[in-house]
This record gives sequence, structure tokens and C-alpha cells, in this order.
Amino acid sequence: MIALQGLAILLLLQAAGEALAHALQLPFPGPVLGMILVFPVLQVARLRASIQAAADLLLTHLSLLFVPVGVGVITHLDLISTYGIRLFCVIVLSTWIGMAVTAITLRKLLSSKQVEPMQHG
Repeated sequence: MIALQGLAILLLLQAAGEALAHALQLPFPGPVLGMILVFPVLQVARLRASIQAAADLLLTHLSLLFVPVGVGVITHLDLISTYGIRLFCVIVLSTWIGMAVTAITLRKLLSSKQVEPMQHG
């Protein structure tokens, strides 16, 4: 039940992000705003527990979320054969850029001494 509450919170925050992006005509997707809205919500312990339960549930079944993508690839094999090399290059390049930006951001945050690494356990 707590995971359903967390999922409802996440969906509400995504909807709020979509509404803000649409109302303010922002140039980036609403789910990004929704993700930003998650951070203040995580400061509330009860809500954090619900969101953690939902996240654990989603991560447990993460492989199921790739089924629609696999079906999409199979139904569009003609596009893959036409643009496959270009798609591959874009995917690899964007992954490298994302990893580099993440590494640079993490390095700057850790070196600033304002944020310490999280301890799991």
C-alpha cells in the first residue's frame, strides 16, 4: 500500500511538472520539472518512505519497462535498417555526453565539501 502512495506522489509530481511546463511555456519537458519537484518532497520523512517503496518496486520490475521498446523496435525494423548506423551513433554519443556531464557534476559536488557521499547500509 505504501508503494502505491509513493507511485501516486510521483505521478502527481509529474503531472504538476507537465502543468507548469505547459502554463509557463518552458522549453523543456514537464517530467523534468516533476523530477525537480521531487527534491523538496523528499525532505518529508513520511513521503520519502513512500517514494522509496515505489522506487524499489519499479526497480525490481525494471526489465518489464523495456518490453514496449522491444516491440517498437520490431515493428519498425525498416527504419532501423535505413537509419540504424545514425541511430547507433546518436545513442552512443548522447550516452557518453550524459556520463561525462554526470561525472563532472559529481566531481565538482564532491570537491566542494558541501555534499558528502551517501553511506548505504
